[in-house]
Amino acid sequence: MRILLVKTSSLGDVVHNLPVVSDLARHFPDAKIDWVVEESFAALPRLHPAVDRVLPVAVRRWRRSLLSPATWTQIAAFRRALQEHAYDLVIDTQGLLKSGLIVGQARLAAGGRRCGFSRATVREALAARFYDAAFDIPRPLHAVERNRRLAAAAAGYVVDLTLDYGIAAPPLSAQWLPKKDYAVLLTATSRADKLWPDPDWHALGLALVASGLVCVLPGGSGEERQRAAHLAARLGRAVAAPTLGLAELAEVLAGAQLVVGVDTGLVHLAAALGRPTLALFCASDPQLTGVHAGPQAVNLGGRDAPPTAGEVVAAALALLG
Repeated sequence: MRILLVKTSSLGDVVHNLPVVSDLARHFPDAKIDWVVEESFAALPRLHPAVDRVLPVAVRRWRRSLLSPATWTQIAAFRRALQEHAYDLVIDTQGLLKSGLIVGQARLAAGGRRCGFSRATVREALAARFYDAAFDIPRPLHAVERNRRLAAAAAGYVVDLTLDYGIAAPPLSAQWLPKKDYAVLLTATSRADKLWPDPDWHALGLALVASGLVCVLPGGSGEERQRAAHLAARLGRAVAAPTLGLAELAEVLAGAQLVVGVDTGLVHLAAALGRPTLALFCASDPQLTGVHAGPQAVNLGGRDAPPTAGEVVAAALALLG
């Protein structure tokens, strides 16, 4: 049996799809499971031992240069890779037109099916036109559970209560990384309204330093790294991380005693790696897209209701035991 999963982006959404692989592998241990994902996130499915092939796609990049011959050469190469195998089951947990177009190009084995959310429950209704079978999966569910229920309905099994992201990463060994126990502070996010105030990060950092931890502050863009460096300098027992790839970031998170972050994909990755994780919400709803990994993954705050520094410090110290 060969199964294709289509979940291309974003980072948090890709993390939320990892339990689907674990569920499928438990019910079909001999199945080959492939995954179509945006090239910038391809390192993540590769962390799951049950993923046989990762098929990187570059929709974001291709959109910016649709008139380029190089772009169409790359699209043709992706399509050849997509059609290399015939699939018994194709499952689109993205539910967008772009993912539906990918699903429509996949090659099916005899009796194979393309599956996704029903027109009433899919994110973009046009995506449902590409499915042979569509399933009503209620919208007011956490994204992880919606993905799991869709895969279960498509493959014909019942979701059990065991949640397993199925990934692990070795702690990073690097000269810049503290040799002592450390906490990772994920202060950056793509939306300004999701940011937590700098004075509150400072108060949290001081509390963690007082508990004996060193603070590690990653940043993606130059502006984010500058902000991280400024906060690290004020804390003293802290370090601003250099530019890191996704695989290296996973290893940094894997070695942390605690991860605290705003609503960003990396905080979901930390929870999936089994680290004690605090997710801070200022402008979005944690009920649908919060960290979801048992009692060591805690959501604080909500839409237009950011948590206070005191609340976060208390929750962080409680997770540290």
